[in-house]
Amino acid sequence: MAVRKLLPTTPGQRHKIIGTFETITASAPEKSLVVGYGKSGGRNHDGKMTMRYIGGGHKRKYRVIDFKRNKDGVPATVKAIEYDPNRSARIALLYYADGEKRYILAPNGLQVGQVILSGTEAAPEVGNAMPLQNIPLGTIIHNIELRPGQGAAMVRSAGTFAQLTSREDKYAIIKLPSGEVRKVLATCKATIGTVGNSDHALERSGKAGRSRWLGRRPRVRGVAMNPVDHPMGGGEGRSSGGHPRSRKGLLAKGYKTRAPKKQSSQYIIERKKK
Repeated sequence: MAVRKLLPTTPGQRHKIIGTFETITASAPEKSLVVGYGKSGGRNHDGKMTMRYIGGGHKRKYRVIDFKRNKDGVPATVKAIEYDPNRSARIALLYYADGEKRYILAPNGLQVGQVILSGTEAAPEVGNAMPLQNIPLGTIIHNIELRPGQGAAMVRSAGTFAQLTSREDKYAIIKLPSGEVRKVLATCKATIGTVGNSDHALERSGKAGRSRWLGRRPRVRGVAMNPVDHPMGGGEGRSSGGHPRSRKGLLAKGYKTRAPKKQSSQYIIERKKK
């Protein structure tokens, strides 16, 4: 995967950096794995706006991704690498030996025609999914479950990876992309390798219109508002607005918002780096 910078033929092209899509091998998704995907525009069932800065955007269809990888022992062949508008990573279409088709997140190095496997008997190779207790220490992993059988919840964004550092009793110790080190049950599954499309972080939209295509409306700064609208609003001229706060008055930039007695804190060995 690479990126390309366009010639500045227009103001919008001048700073635009986009992916090359060279790894994508199919232009249309698998119909049996696609469902409708409606938009709320940030409104609730009463039509009242409850989330600001959401609206518009290109129409999408949701690709059903297999985050559980629960077809153990059944080999699957990678049929295509596809674009997914709902996530930063690319997705891979799998044809299982029993005829079933599924989508998974495409890790770096996964090729069309490659055979992958999930379960305890799988080898620790790119694309294979297996319990953490069967993965060799030091292995780079992604798509990690927090509870056995629940489906992957962590390390799913483009270019991200975690590392299995050690095991203690019934837990595996994992270093996450944020720098956090935490315990996860060793019976939880993870996929070997790094999530693909690692150059996604280098992309630049080039113009505000591309944000609108993604369904993001303009975000107004608090200091640009009036005092009635935001704690940081008002003042003469371009005043800074005082200490950074949220719209509801909570301190921002350094104020700890995590609940001190949160149940999952017992599994966190080292907090993420600031």
